[in-house]
Amino acid sequence: MEKEKEKEQEQNLMKKNAITNAQHHNHNNNNNNTLMRMASIAINLNVRLKSSDMPLYMQEHALHCTRSLITHHPSNKPTHTHLARQLKKEFDSTYGPAWHCVIGTSFGSYVSHTGGAFFYFSIDSLSVLLFKTEVYLATPPPPLTN
Repeated sequence: MEKEKEKEQEQNLMKKNAITNAQHHNHNNNNNNTLMRMASIAINLNVRLKSSDMPLYMQEHALHCTRSLITHHPSNKPTHTHLARQLKKEFDSTYGPAWHCVIGTSFGSYVSHTGGAFFYFSIDSLSVLLFKTEVYLATPPPPLTN
């Protein structure tokens, strides 16, 4: 009776280990697929990914939107300000307010941002910093009492 119980516990442990190993393998494959997908997009769009904590679908959106703004602008060379405003407007309308965008050829920055909403990349000769901040509703101060 005791040997059967030990054997059953051993089999359960082996099943748990097999499941854990399979989950780990799938996680690694998903990470590899994500890296390969972003590498492919970066090559196709002439992009250098520098830093991000943004989900993949949002990164793709930012990259495709920026490339489209540069390529399909009525004038051959849109201004950095125009590109930044358009990208900010796109992300505000798609993912909610409080997005900020800085575009230039040379700049430094130190920003606070909402978790999962930061992306820094270069496209052609431009550097793009896209991030979201928290939104706080302004409330009027309480009335003064004498």
